[in-house]
Parts: sequence; C-alpha cells; structure tokens
Amino acid sequence: MTERREAADEKEARAVKGLTAIPHRVGTVALTDVPEPSQEEGVVLVESLMVGICGTDEEIIAGKYGWAPPGRPRLVLGHEALGRVIDAPPDADVSQGDLVVPFVRHPDPEPCPNCAVGEWDMCRNGRYTEHGIKERDGFLQERYRVDLDRLVRIDPSLGELGVLLEPTSIVAKCWDHVTRIGSRARWHPRRALVTGAGPVGLLAAMLGIQRGLEVHILDRHTDGPKPTLAREVGATYHSDLSQLDTKVDVVVECTGSGALVFETLRRLHPNGVMALAGLAASGRTTTLELDAVNKALVLENLAAFGSVNANRRHYETATAALAAAERGWLRKLITRTVPLERWEEALDEAPDDVKVVIRVGS
Repeated sequence: MTERREAADEKEARAVKGLTAIPHRVGTVALTDVPEPSQEEGVVLVESLMVGICGTDEEIIAGKYGWAPPGRPRLVLGHEALGRVIDAPPDADVSQGDLVVPFVRHPDPEPCPNCAVGEWDMCRNGRYTEHGIKERDGFLQERYRVDLDRLVRIDPSLGELGVLLEPTSIVAKCWDHVTRIGSRARWHPRRALVTGAGPVGLLAAMLGIQRGLEVHILDRHTDGPKPTLAREVGATYHSDLSQLDTKVDVVVECTGSGALVFETLRRLHPNGVMALAGLAASGRTTTLELDAVNKALVLENLAAFGSVNANRRHYETATAALAAAERGWLRKLITRTVPLERWEEALDEAPDDVKVVIRVGS
C-alpha cells in the first residue's frame, strides 16, 4: 500500500497536460498545462489511456458549444474515455491497474426526481454537469479523478476496445427505451433500420443484431470501410433509401438529418418506434411537412423519442454487448489512433475515418 501511495504521489507531482479550449471562441484549442486533479474531484485517481473524438468535441472546438468549469476560461475536452486506475481506497471495488470507463454526466447537485434515483440521463431541470462538455473538465488530460460511483470497471480482455464503451452506452439506452415503448402493446419486432454508419450507427446495428433482429443500415457512402463493416456485423447495407423495399419495426436515427427523420418515419410499420440519437449540426435547418408527420404518428400509432446520454444500467448493458462482440470487428471501428502531442491530426477528417481516438497514456 505504501509503494502504491508513493507511486501515486510521484505522478501527482508532475505537471498535467490536457487538451483544452475556450468554449464559444474559435481557434482556442491547445495542449496546455491544467490543474492537478484534486481530491475534491474524486477518490479514484485514473491515468487517461485513450479518448475518442466525436461530433460534440468538434462543435466545442469550432466555438459552437460547451461551458467551462465555473470561474475558469478553459474546458478540458474529451468524454469518450478509457483509463487505468492509479490509486483507489482500499475498500473500493476497483484497484490499481483496473481498466475503467468514467461516466460523462453528473446529476444535479439538488437532484431532480430522476437524478435522485440514478436516472441522471433523464434530468428534468438541466442542472447536471458533463465531463468535457458542460461545466466539468473532460478526460483529454494525463490523469483525472472521479468518485467510485462515477465509473464502471470493464472486462480486461477488451483492452483498448473499452474506449468504445461510452458511445455503445448511448445506443444501449436507445434500445432500452425502444423496448419499453414498444411494449405498450403486443409487439414482436423483427426488422430494424439504422441511419448512419458512423461508430454510433454501427454499434446500434450491432446491438440490434445481438437482439436477434434483421438490421438494415442506411448511409451515403458507397465504398470505403463503412459498407464493409455493416455487412461484416451482419447487417444489410443501403446507400439509398429506395433500396429498402420493406417496412421496419424500429428506426434508430443517428445522423441528425431532419429530412431523413421524415423519410424513415414513413418506413415504419404500424405501432413502430423511432429513436432519435443524432443531432443536427448547429445552425442547420430543415423544412418539414409537420402536418404529414402528425398524420403518420397518429394514424399508425407510431412513437418517436429523443435520447441522449446514458446511466449506469446502460453502461453495464454496453459492457456486456462489447464483451459478446467479435473483437476483430470492433478493432476495425477504430480507424486511426493519434498521440496526444499530435492532436491536430485527429481533427483532420480522412475519407475512411470511422472512429478516431487520441492516445493519452501508454
């Protein structure tokens, strides 16, 4: 125990580097010194290993989104994290060397009814905070602290593939709520459509296939890794919606395209359920025939719902889903890994990118 504490103290004595930005200001992203993680932030000290880059990070970097911690101009970026425990209390259910994934969202300090029962992803009053997004530093720093109730331990056999856990938790929540809503009547779904073959869409398809559904994926790419990855996971791939000649019971929409939401809504069987997991880029608008949307929803008993973030239950479901997945296929989702000191390369989108990851530690 003494040796472990000395090793932890030695790490805390070094400067911490982190990728930071000033929210709502373009051109401010930089690799900077950041404050040492303090005990107030949590009792578990974690070495950051890998952090995935997603559209939310890109919007914050572009000055369109994000909030820094109170009283500070800069926000440490990154929320799709994989870390290794450096130090934890002796009675904790994690110990030195364990691979862990921290939760993104913290509940309201004065909990709303949902936050009070661990459903912080369904916060009613918006006073939650989020690592790397809203008023709480993210994980693109060499080490950080979290409390024991703000992380999950992952199967060590997953190794670096654990960096996919946070995006998997997002679609695990979608499927959870699809099942709950679909069960409002006698419902035996057979066929699902996932729109978008990015990492979230492909992971949504994986979970649908694990549930025994026939899964179709729609994406605009006609070549490159996305069609191949879709077929390898067991889905049918379409680059044009007209290629889908049947109706589906479930749609998981991962693009944020309003026009596509309307088009796919019309492909749902009566009593079908649509999960909206994608967000349109800031400032983008779409004209929709709202009367037609209303008519479809009412006459066909359709349900469409939005979904964001995830709670512990969904992280645990995601852990089981990744453990059951084919490791070779999961590895192909991570198309580029960039070291922290070359972070700029992670933001330069390449034609064959699926998931880009920044390596922070070894």
